[in-house]
Amino acid sequence: MRAIELNNINKLIISIEDIAKVLTISKDSAKVTANRYVKNGFLLRIKRDFYITANNYEKLNEKELFRIANAIQVPSYISLASALIYYNISTQQLQGIIESVTTRKTNAVKVKEISFNFILINKNFYTGFKLENDIFIASPEKALADAVYLTSLGRYGCDFDAIDFKKLNKDKITEFIRNTNQRTIKYWETICKRCKI
Repeated sequence: MRAIELNNINKLIISIEDIAKVLTISKDSAKVTANRYVKNGFLLRIKRDFYITANNYEKLNEKELFRIANAIQVPSYISLASALIYYNISTQQLQGIIESVTTRKTNAVKVKEISFNFILINKNFYTGFKLENDIFIASPEKALADAVYLTSLGRYGCDFDAIDFKKLNKDKITEFIRNTNQRTIKYWETICKRCKI
């Protein structure tokens, strides 16, 4: 079975072009082949014309799942509980969910048992992230600021009791929050009092 040759591509995500090159077929034939491999479970579709072999998907670590999330929705960066757990700042449990924020639409993409969730934020608030280990991810303070912002608007639910605020810089969070709206600012003030930050 020629499909096995795709396991030898040294890339996390493979494109139609990669499939065409490895199998020495045309791009159109590669699309047909990829669809057939998705149906028989050998390939998993990440997004249009981009795939991962089922064999490689089973072995993915957290950072690789984050890279896939970045690739599914452009632009986006890992944030909210996913980033806070990554930084060992939150003890909240996320089972099979990778959370990101985006300036495009709110969206969820399911790949096998993992749900890649993307939540829309205002373009002016799309800051405070960095490229670390080939992953676009919020700084710890921005991840929390995103959670405060979206929770204050009723569009997210963060367990603030699970946050270790001692590991965060309150001034940096407040600086991000100032660029949102009065509702979020007041909500942050309430959290600061309740959690004694």
